[in-house]
Amino acid sequence: MNNIDDQHHINQIIAGNSDEFAVLVDRYKDLVFTLAYKMVKNREEAEEVAQDAFVKTYKSLHTFKGESKFSTWVYKITYHTCLDHLKRRKKENSIVYIEDFNELHIKAIEDVLGDIDEKERNKKVQDCLHLLSGDDAFLLTLYYFDDLSTEEISIVMGINANNIKVKLFRSRKKLASILRERLGPEVVDYYERERR
Repeated sequence: MNNIDDQHHINQIIAGNSDEFAVLVDRYKDLVFTLAYKMVKNREEAEEVAQDAFVKTYKSLHTFKGESKFSTWVYKITYHTCLDHLKRRKKENSIVYIEDFNELHIKAIEDVLGDIDEKERNKKVQDCLHLLSGDDAFLLTLYYFDDLSTEEISIVMGINANNIKVKLFRSRKKLASILRERLGPEVVDYYERERR
């Protein structure tokens, strides 16, 4: 699943072999659906957004210059397709109350999560991501689950890397606030005391 392999299929599609697009769709369909679902928070709408994202990808394939990874380019198209969908839907995302969290609080919560089985930890985090706004959930998914760097996320979201770092910190604070509530403040307090 590397760039050279992707580029081979892209070249074939541009040359007129549209059947090759099925290979790219198959390769990225789970990724695109997951990201769409994080933002729109509805399975049927996420499927619709994913289809729209692939249609846009196909139609603009000739504009892909290879300056970033193809997957990053697909993330970007998916992100903007989600934003367009949310604007059309005109639905306000719920706002999460943020306690006055600092890096120590966030680290303590990450320590608690570190002691939990990975599968269980991922499930807890995924459940909490669903309570965040689409933008926050999307950003944290790219960073934690898809291991994108702040520079790659910057390309996807069209925001400079320094702003991504700020948004990432705020999103982590929101997630930490939800996780603290879900895990139980006494558990997190214990880990905070241990770090002092």
